[in-house]
Amino acid sequence: MSADEWTAVRLTLDIAARSVAFGLPLAVLAAFLLVRGRFPGRALLDALAHLPLVLPPVVVGWLLLLIFGRNGAVGAWLDAWFGIRLVFTRAGAVLACAVMVFPLMLRAVRLSLEGIDPGLEQAARTLGAGWLDRFVTIVLPLAAPGILVAAVVGFAASLGEFGAVITFAANIPGQTQTLPLAIYTALQSPGGEATAARLSVVAVVLALAGLLLAEALGRRLRVRLGR
Repeated sequence: MSADEWTAVRLTLDIAARSVAFGLPLAVLAAFLLVRGRFPGRALLDALAHLPLVLPPVVVGWLLLLIFGRNGAVGAWLDAWFGIRLVFTRAGAVLACAVMVFPLMLRAVRLSLEGIDPGLEQAARTLGAGWLDRFVTIVLPLAAPGILVAAVVGFAASLGEFGAVITFAANIPGQTQTLPLAIYTALQSPGGEATAARLSVVAVVLALAGLLLAEALGRRLRVRLGR
């Protein structure tokens, strides 16, 4: 593989890792609210959180442009007050990947939380434990398998994100050109089939390794927790 191809691989791994680091805490919080919370608008929050699953990725990228672009409601504010520009940057690629894989992580964490016996939290509450103590000492340890699986699945899914990234962050070599974008570029170039094939093999290997790792780690954690 050439230096440019290795750069695309490293960039893909970096963006995938950052998207999980950014999106996983939000997924855990959202899953906890949806499982334990009872409040007006809960169904709407649930629908909005899962919206990227059913929208075309290009539409998600376009919506990110409207919100976080230079003239967007949030993007203009970030640029004016903090000098932060997300569109057509690596940070923008991280944001696009995080938004696209958020529902996958949310569902994994939510399933894990729904499997926790509420009686354990009620017993801790009768002993004087506050909601934060219950969350840290009971909920998080028991939900650890789902959280770990969510992280690995989110990472694997980020490796293949294309539509939202190219729409919001563009296809800039060395900056936002991830593996899928590098494969697309190679296929648009004369004689680029060999390059596309090499990068496709790398993408398949990385995705497969991520899925196998998620299954193995989840199973090991469930055994250790006696589930």
